[in-house]
Amino acid sequence: MIEASTLKDYSLFGGLLPEEIDIIRVLMGHACYEPGTAIMREGEPNDQIYFILEGKVAVEKDGVSLASLAEGDTFGEMEFLDVMPAVATVRALAPSSVATISNRALHELSKASMRAFAMIVMNLARDLSRRLRRMDELASRPKSKLST
Repeated sequence: MIEASTLKDYSLFGGLLPEEIDIIRVLMGHACYEPGTAIMREGEPNDQIYFILEGKVAVEKDGVSLASLAEGDTFGEMEFLDVMPAVATVRALAPSSVATISNRALHELSKASMRAFAMIVMNLARDLSRRLRRMDELASRPKSKLST
């Protein structure tokens, strides 16, 4: 089982009480991936948020590398919320260990602790808002500054 102290490092669990984190820990999944293995595939269904516990992954769209993520990062949030197919492929670059929380687990959490459920949803909204702000900033930069 994932340690509560590990989860506190992820923004999604910010503001949660220790007993709320304990409820969530029981609902989480865990998986390990070898280098080159696709964790999530572009165009395929995904109903989980992934939390990188160890390792490094690449985010790719249409064969183009978009980002590299490592321990402490998350992915899968968009599909988790909008229940659409994955917009990108996420592939392990190194032996990687991830924790997951599924839509079903989040529903179970809402029955066990509405406060914890609300905090996670708010934290998720904040994380996505920060990413959208960064993308807006990049999109509005003059082309000459995009390479810097």
